[in-house]
Amino acid sequence: MELRQLEYFVAVAEEGGFTRAAARLHVAQPGVSAQIRQLEREMGEPLFDRSGRGVRLTAVGEAALPYARAALAAVSGMRVVADEFIGLLRGRVVMGGVSAPSVLDLPGMLAAFHERHPAVEISLVETEPARLLDGIGSGRFDLGLLGLGGPLPPGVAAQVVVDQRLVVAVRRGREPAGPGPITVAGLKGLPLISLPLGTGLRAALERACARAGFAPHVAFEASEPHVLGQMAARGLGAAVLPESAVDAAASELRVLALLDEDGGQGLRGQMGLVWRENDQASPAARAFIQHARRRLPDLAGGEPS
Repeated sequence: MELRQLEYFVAVAEEGGFTRAAARLHVAQPGVSAQIRQLEREMGEPLFDRSGRGVRLTAVGEAALPYARAALAAVSGMRVVADEFIGLLRGRVVMGGVSAPSVLDLPGMLAAFHERHPAVEISLVETEPARLLDGIGSGRFDLGLLGLGGPLPPGVAAQVVVDQRLVVAVRRGREPAGPGPITVAGLKGLPLISLPLGTGLRAALERACARAGFAPHVAFEASEPHVLGQMAARGLGAAVLPESAVDAAASELRVLALLDEDGGQGLRGQMGLVWRENDQASPAARAFIQHARRRLPDLAGGEPS
């Protein structure tokens, strides 16, 4: 039985499939399948049920998984002890999330950490918000970046790093309610152009529309805020975007303030770093979280709502 087999076994169990596990491990899928079959031969029992569309742990697999995780953690702990004696920080950290907005210098933050700790491998994984929070809780992700749109699970902390006022951009002549501000209720039934689920903007939009009693009709999505305005200028719908992403030179656009359902306060979109609050994180993960929190903004006035 090899440590690599245990690593592959844990990856397939956590990812729910061989293809996703191979992508996470940066290896070919047939290699993962071969190692799992070899492990099953050594165990004398199948670890996964492959009869359905996906793969599921068998009863033996469920029972073996905690021991595989413990074995990998023990080996990692031995390496940490050795590294501490020679003053070297090494290991692997995983950051999950959605596409980072341009207002965040995420590449600069990563480059600075790599320069300081070149022996630490950094992986970035794009995933859905629910899977991200599950991964933070299980320890699969050391740090996450996502839209803050509600209460966080117990034991998960957040630091707001993006807090922007939201506006609506529409093609001139197609203002839904005149040239003045528009309330959330005024968005009902309109074809909207928005950032994807998981972003702070989209979370704020979904939450505000739910309070107003309807679900937003998102006709188009784009991951780059400036593209939203360009699509609106072509008459594809009303773009909900951060105020900083509005192109002042876009003469085709009319930009409207977006107010809450009572026509009072303007809506804001937030994104935050999220991490697990416990003492079980590896030294590399703790250093990475502390570094990210120092390098990225800490908007003390913005709290998850």
